[in-house]
Formats: sequence, structure tokens, C-alpha cells
Amino acid sequence: MISALERQEIIELVEEAKANGAKPEPACIIMGILIRTFQRWSSNVEPLIDKRGTCERKVPANKLTEAEEHKIIEIVNMPEYQDLPPSQIGGCVVTGQKFPLLRLYFTSL
Repeated sequence: MISALERQEIIELVEEAKANGAKPEPACIIMGILIRTFQRWSSNVEPLIDKRGTCERKVPANKLTEAEEHKIIEIVNMPEYQDLPPSQIGGCVVTGQKFPLLRLYFTSL
């Protein structure tokens, strides 16, 4: 990920190369970016700040509650299940085969 300061420096260097007669595409290749990236960065009116880390993210609708998460961890650590991978434990819950006790735990949540 390229920081805002690095983006600004790249824009200035490519602009300087253009002012000295170079074409922007080779200058961008030397800087390690695509010409389209340069165009997007230089046409941006807003400051070049990466907002991915600071934006507000919604909680997924299917996120487990703390009680559900605790119950699952408790179940998978039981001696009869701890040697199985999650794919086999989950399959047993769906089919109700081999581990009916596990199905009871999950349906009681």
C-alpha cells in the first residue's frame, strides 16, 4: 500500500519528468505504477488519503454472538470432537449423524 506522502512524491516526480520532455507512461513504469493510477491520483481533488483503515465498518449480520462463540469453542474442545477438523464437526451438526450430542448443543443456542 502506498502512503499519501509517497503518492504525492510520485505525482511530483512524474510531473517533473513530463516538464522535462518525458512521456508520462515510461515515467510511471519507472516509479512502479500504471499510467491509469497516475491519472487517477493526479485528477483527484480530495487529498490522497487512504481511508480503508479509518472508515466505519458495519457488523456482519451473520456474526456470532459472544454466547454462540463461547459455546462452539466449548464444544470443539470436548474430548470426542477435539481431534476432528471443523469441516467434519460442521457436517455432523447438519446431518445429525455420529455426534448427536453436538446437534443438541447447537440447536439449543
